[in-house]
Amino acid sequence: MDLGERRGLETNVYQPAEDSELLAEAVCERLSSDSGSGDENGRTVLEVGTGSGYVAGRIAEETNARVIASDLNPHAVRQAREKGLEAVRADLVSPFVDCAFDVVTFNPPYLPTDPDSEWDDWMEHALSGGEDGRAIIDPFLESVDRVLAPDGTVYLLVSSLTDVDAVVERAGQEGFSAAAIADHSFPFETLTVLELFR
Repeated sequence: MDLGERRGLETNVYQPAEDSELLAEAVCERLSSDSGSGDENGRTVLEVGTGSGYVAGRIAEETNARVIASDLNPHAVRQAREKGLEAVRADLVSPFVDCAFDVVTFNPPYLPTDPDSEWDDWMEHALSGGEDGRAIIDPFLESVDRVLAPDGTVYLLVSSLTDVDAVVERAGQEGFSAAAIADHSFPFETLTVLELFR
C-alpha cells in the first residue's frame, strides 16, 4: 500500500482516541479479573464498530480470548485485517449467529449532530449519533441480546453528551442491568464505560 492509500484509509477510519483507550483498558481489566486465573480460553469477543481495530487488538493481545472485529466501513475492516485481526463487514450484529459471543464491546458514534450539519462520509458514520447522540446506540441495544451467550456481557462506551441515564433506561427496557465500571472527565464531556448484563 502506498502513502496515498494509507492516508486515505486514515481519513476514512476512526483512529484511536481517549474513548478507545478507556474502553480497551476497562474491557481488558474486566476480562482478566473475571477469569480469576487469567485464563480466558474459550471466550469469544465481538467488537462492533472496530474502526482502526485498536480496541480489538488490545483485547487480542492482552487476553486469551478469540476476538472478532466488525465495522460497516470497508476501510475500517481493511485496516483491522492489516493488523492481523479477524475482521468482517457488518451492520451492528446483523450477520452473526445467535448466542455466538461471550462479550460484545462497542464504542458507538455518539456525538449529537444537527441533521443540517451532517457531511455524509465514513467519518460521519463513525462520529455522528444523530440529534440525541443515540441513533446508533438504540438499535444496538435492541439487537445485541440475540448474539450474546446466556451469561454474556456487553461493554458500551457512552458520553454525557448522549444522556447516560437515557442509555441505561433503554438498556433496561431491553432486559439489561447496567453498571458504570470506568469513566474519564473532560471539560466538555464525561466518557463512561457501561457493563450491561442480564
